[in-house]
Amino acid sequence: MPQLDTGNLIGYTAGEEPDDQLSYPDTQRLLASGQGVRRTAIFGINSAITPERADMAPLLANGGATTSDFFAMFEVPFRYGNPWHADDDARKTDVMVLSRATSEKLFGDVDPVGRELKMGDASYRVVGVLEHWKPLPRYYRIINGNGGAFDGSDDFFIPFSTAVRHEKRNSGNNNCSGDGPKPGYAGWIASDCTWIQFWFEGASAGDQTVIKAWLDNYAAEQHRLGWLTRPVNTRLRSTMQWLEHLEVVGRDSRIQAWLAFGFLLVCLVNTVGLLLAKFSARAGEVGVRRALGATRSEIFHQYLIEASVVGLVGAVLGLALSFAGLWLISKQSGAMAVVARMDWTMLLATVLLSLLASLIAGFLPTWRACQVRPALQLKSQ
Repeated sequence: MPQLDTGNLIGYTAGEEPDDQLSYPDTQRLLASGQGVRRTAIFGINSAITPERADMAPLLANGGATTSDFFAMFEVPFRYGNPWHADDDARKTDVMVLSRATSEKLFGDVDPVGRELKMGDASYRVVGVLEHWKPLPRYYRIINGNGGAFDGSDDFFIPFSTAVRHEKRNSGNNNCSGDGPKPGYAGWIASDCTWIQFWFEGASAGDQTVIKAWLDNYAAEQHRLGWLTRPVNTRLRSTMQWLEHLEVVGRDSRIQAWLAFGFLLVCLVNTVGLLLAKFSARAGEVGVRRALGATRSEIFHQYLIEASVVGLVGAVLGLALSFAGLWLISKQSGAMAVVARMDWTMLLATVLLSLLASLIAGFLPTWRACQVRPALQLKSQ
């Protein structure tokens, strides 16, 4: 994710963070740069889609204008059809890819590839329908006017060049410096207003260094040409660095995670103490069993099984509390409802962690119980 400092010198502070989005002129030059394996740009669109059926009302939809590389770059799965081709980007063809939910609303559970939909004054040919695809967070377009990082989804995609030909305005952030753009759509896209998100795909992690060097050279050249008025100040972040930069997972969430691990540690210490007291109180029983021929291995296995049962009971109680807590969190907002859920991976991890923690906590008490000497224990009784 590249960033360029397109602001003017008024209020300039050296080294400050550049804008998170790019202007249209910079986007066009980066798309033509040949850097990386793939390049794509995307901005949001809100528009009404008129279905073929006359008895259906227009559907107000949120979508994205992007390039054909977008679908391969983010490994977007298709149910019907395919993405449009690079030639469609070049010819600014009126084509569209629908989400599965939008396709089923407009056409039902059938293959709509080749059919027409009207959006604005133009008719778009459907070339593909996505399978269920909703990455969390929505990292490919976090800056948007449609639900943020965790809520909302894109109902359709059209070519970036086609959207510009039809003078589509973006539905997300638009940041302009100085006196702003000249009047009209042409003035807007020719200005330094930033409203487009851009992605490079590299063949390996080492490509990030190569692309960053190219980006610095590009910024220096544009500074010499007068397009960028500020000194060279660029960023090139990986996906994880981008998420951290935008604080998709807030500091409060990280603190809560550490508090949860701290609470787990306290619970482990308490469990060790309780099991130690429980098993120590049964020293007489162990002595009698050892005197009757039970081996240390048998005692060890028995007590570990008892510790595992304690962990299993704790897992069941913990899951019940977790479901209750997630239900309460999900009621706070729509975004919370999306992420505050229990999947199978988390459920299995909870059970396994509880069993592992109980075994670790029960190891010391079990080992102490196995050290009981039958003769001394029987004599003391």
